[in-house]
Amino acid sequence: MEQAEINIGTLGHVDHGKTSVVKALTGIWTDKHSEELKRGISIRLGFADVIIRQCTKCKGEPYTTQEKCPACKTKPKDVRRVSFIDAPGHETLMATAIAASSIMDAVMLVIGANEKCPQPQTEEHLMVLDVLGIKNIIVVQNKIDLVTKQKALENYKEIKAFLKGSVAEKAPIVPVAANFNTNIDKLIEAIQTYFPTPKRNDKADPLMYVARSFDINKPGTDVGKIAGGVIGGSIVQGKFAVGDKIEIRPGYSVEEKNSIKTHALETEIIAIHSEKNTLKKAAPGGLVALETLLDPSLTKNDGMVGNIVGKPGSLPPVVDKLDLEFKLFARQGIDNSPLKQAEPVVVSAGTATALGFVEKVKKNKLELKLKRPICAMPGMKVALSRRIGQRWRLSGYGILPKSNSD
Repeated sequence: MEQAEINIGTLGHVDHGKTSVVKALTGIWTDKHSEELKRGISIRLGFADVIIRQCTKCKGEPYTTQEKCPACKTKPKDVRRVSFIDAPGHETLMATAIAASSIMDAVMLVIGANEKCPQPQTEEHLMVLDVLGIKNIIVVQNKIDLVTKQKALENYKEIKAFLKGSVAEKAPIVPVAANFNTNIDKLIEAIQTYFPTPKRNDKADPLMYVARSFDINKPGTDVGKIAGGVIGGSIVQGKFAVGDKIEIRPGYSVEEKNSIKTHALETEIIAIHSEKNTLKKAAPGGLVALETLLDPSLTKNDGMVGNIVGKPGSLPPVVDKLDLEFKLFARQGIDNSPLKQAEPVVVSAGTATALGFVEKVKKNKLELKLKRPICAMPGMKVALSRRIGQRWRLSGYGILPKSNSD
């Protein structure tokens, strides 16, 4: 079980305990960036792997992520390895959460029992799930330790009413107190029951969305010992192996004559990592890091996020104009009026986020000019956010055309 089989995301309103739920499941606190620790919120995507285990001696098929069964202290059998993607809940970081959802196979929607449901980002994250069609959902009713039993039941009814008519209408609701590991065993059981490992197409040309990138060299490293740049993300089809030649699109960007030009990159995979495991090959499922021969200055500080990785010559073209079929949401309490010419719109396609400007809009057709070119898979759904008042709000979605031209 060197590689995880499934990517499970956490979505939900800020401070409802998404990172705490992941820690209760994995033992890993995914907020590691200094600014995250200072502010107490997730800013970048957090990742954590864990092996789900099952005790064969205890009745009722008890599941755990611990190396010994909490009940009988015997060693449970390994069932499968899963990856968790911890997305930020703060409204100013919605683009990051939307990008993360593109590599999620299933989602835990975390809702705090100590606040009225729905809160603004709970509502917006559910919209993202509806747009992308993610149907494998568990609602985690967290912080039940902070309310009375009556308040928890009232919150449960609010959650059921909120989910009605959505993609998560029939999703199970699991009450937990993540900070005390209360009911976490039932949450693990729900993950095993409701989150099957997806069927993958590992025969197709390999394709990976880049969600993080790093320079792993410490300051002062000798020139002869400098390691190449590392790109991390999720393989959605095909397989990558050490020694493979790969192409990265759009690649790196430079400003030329008041416009941004992109240059695709070609390099070689020299190592593959999944958590602490080193792999010779990587298939779809879980999150992997590809160590390459790229200049680490290109990959530092998430500099390659939003790129697509594949076999040279197999990736779709890079575009700076999009012709979309689109639909705006009916937002209660928000004036989501028709789009206007020259209005700025943020497009989230895969793990890429780009600012665009409306060139033409007619009925359900939308033409956008992007400030920064992107590479996105033809036919995929993209999220559209617009500035309403002083904030960027998720406002609708579009569908990329089946084919584009350079």
